[in-house]
Amino acid sequence: MHWRLLYTARHSAVENMALDAALLERAERTGETVLRVYGWAAPTLSFGRNQTARGVYDGTAAAARGVEVVRRPTGGRAVLHHREATYSVTGPVGEHSLGESYGRINRLLLDGLRRLGVRAELARAAGRAPLPTGAPCFETPTEGELVVGARKLVGSAQYRERNAFLQHGSILIHDDQPLLSALAAHSLPPALPAATLAEELGHAPDPADVAAALFDAVRHGEDPDAAPLDLDAALTTAARLAAARFASDDWTWRR
Repeated sequence: MHWRLLYTARHSAVENMALDAALLERAERTGETVLRVYGWAAPTLSFGRNQTARGVYDGTAAAARGVEVVRRPTGGRAVLHHREATYSVTGPVGEHSLGESYGRINRLLLDGLRRLGVRAELARAAGRAPLPTGAPCFETPTEGELVVGARKLVGSAQYRERNAFLQHGSILIHDDQPLLSALAAHSLPPALPAATLAEELGHAPDPADVAAALFDAVRHGEDPDAAPLDLDAALTTAARLAAARFASDDWTWRR
């Protein structure tokens, strides 16, 4: 498996989701796997692909607080993206099941975090995976996700389309998830505070440093020749075309 590496700093919610969608299309076309690490230009409330959002979250309240709203192409539940390093992995499906590729990527993330000095581990099985309800993503860790103690540090989800997959998730630098309660149309159940890199390291790392650790993990465990990926004309055009979908209320509030 040939890997490419991409760090894109901060973009808007629509731009971030559109680029991930373009990378998904690229994976099917090229057969390459890309690890992208990025940030957010503004606080963003994102919904999982099949999560119910209408009547659960309040778009007007989000706008009043300067929070962008978007629906992800992957599944899972609501996340407040702000002070975090977000990752995405796109690649060909090959012969790996969803569970196998999910586990492989999470072990890669675990290696990268340990290179930063974070004592994370994989969460053990705790019953069935939660349904895509209106509850926050970081409320409960699911099997294979990355935790510190009993608290979730990384929330991830994967989506497959034809012969390619996209997995992405949030690596929290600070815990901004409590803001979800202020954006909810009705009260949310109390949740265990999330683990954060700032808490575990004693300082807030720069997202670029998180990216460097993850890229080192790729070169060590997957592809020693993994090279940077340039945002060429084909990729930026595909992202621009995909942006219309993620900017549409018909998509964001479709459920």
